[in-house]
Amino acid sequence: MTLPSYLSTVVDAVYFVAAVLFIWGLKRMSSPRTARRGIIWAGLGMAAAIVVTFFLPGMHNLGWMIAAIVVGVGLSWWVGRRVPMTAMPQMVALFNGMGGGAAAAIGAVELIRFNAALQLAMNLSAARPETAFATSGHLGSVELILAFVGALIGAISFTGSLIAFAKLQGWMDRRFVFPLQRWVNLAIFAAAIACGALALTAGLEHHAFAWGLLVAFFALSLAFGIAMTLPIGGADMPVVISMYNALTGLAVAFEGFVLQNEAMIIAGMVVGAAGTLLTQLMAKAMNRSLGNVLFGNFGAAGAGEAQEISGALKPIDANDAAVMMAYAERVAIVPGYGMAVAQAQHKIWEFARLLIERGVKVKFAIHPVAGRMPGHMNVLLAEAGVPYDLIEDMDDINPEFPNIDVALVIGANDVVNPVARTDKNSPIYGMPILDVAHAKNVIVIKRGRGKGFAGIENALFYADNTRMLYGDGQAAAGELVAGLKTLDI
Repeated sequence: MTLPSYLSTVVDAVYFVAAVLFIWGLKRMSSPRTARRGIIWAGLGMAAAIVVTFFLPGMHNLGWMIAAIVVGVGLSWWVGRRVPMTAMPQMVALFNGMGGGAAAAIGAVELIRFNAALQLAMNLSAARPETAFATSGHLGSVELILAFVGALIGAISFTGSLIAFAKLQGWMDRRFVFPLQRWVNLAIFAAAIACGALALTAGLEHHAFAWGLLVAFFALSLAFGIAMTLPIGGADMPVVISMYNALTGLAVAFEGFVLQNEAMIIAGMVVGAAGTLLTQLMAKAMNRSLGNVLFGNFGAAGAGEAQEISGALKPIDANDAAVMMAYAERVAIVPGYGMAVAQAQHKIWEFARLLIERGVKVKFAIHPVAGRMPGHMNVLLAEAGVPYDLIEDMDDINPEFPNIDVALVIGANDVVNPVARTDKNSPIYGMPILDVAHAKNVIVIKRGRGKGFAGIENALFYADNTRMLYGDGQAAAGELVAGLKTLDI
């Protein structure tokens, strides 16, 4: 099939427009105010790229392609409508894994096709190996290498994202470690690279051996994604999600070069670049180097025993907590994943509005990795209608905590735990935290006495200036609202 010259130009033009929409949409996603419109613009770009792809030369199996699109769109629409905000991190991990798996599958198809074509070219002629290489298919040496690299990182992203999904969903332990784990992981990665490199060269003369190496290459790549994610602790999951997002983007871009598809190249590069920058920002927020993110034992404690926490948990009832904040001058509200689970953001904002009407200065303090994915709390607060000028990032709000009369913590745990600064043997030691402990008074809304996602006790809860308001987040917030309203009767 040969496209008319004008139609080829139209395809290239639509790909260009789609690329502009991708970049523009990503730019709009950088602010909660414009994120919704950014998603729509990027979605329109993707829809245009998909439709125009059907007009590329040499397209086959159009019926299967259309069926796959219909099934994929239907499933994603159904899941997107049903999955609650609390489960959004694992859905992102799952869908990101599907993207990495798709890139790995493309690489696998191209490598298998190349190896089969190479074997056929050598069997049908007495040509020299280099001649057979040149005539065996559309892949040149550069494209062949990119196919291997794309398949490698796509496979890693696929299984790694699935393990991240299982951890976030609570289907498996949050951390799994064993002696010499880093060296074992490094050996698996090195073996995958070696099998891939040998398959490149062995295919010229040893076809059966090359097929075995290809199988080993993909098996080891998939195994490395699992092995690399197993030791990751819950506190580091936002970094992991960002990292695998970057890997998926890079894999798609590399396979786009192999297929000579401009839309895949641009979309993959945009996602890869954005994911890489986000990974760096999240790693900085967790006080970890990128090398530690990629190859370290995330969330691993030090060699000694953790410090013993002294003090006692001191309860408070909702009416007393409401009175304390009603007569405060400044209140900081610190949300976390527990607020998302309880769907308490609307009640919390109602309570904050009542405080503001009484002349109390209220701010919301957000840790960069609060929740289980970047921006989780910002989305929840925006959903409740909290004005953006009341939301403060960690670096901006931390110096103000000594002047805060009451800090209300709802659902946050690890991101306010002082042991991150004081206990070198803690799994979260060195992680920047919100300095809630420096506030004059702290009220913590908590369902029970369980530990945070990192699995450690929170020293803040035992501090002299902290009181515990036990109960479901939404119910406790409702009691605070009721207690505040009684003051005006």
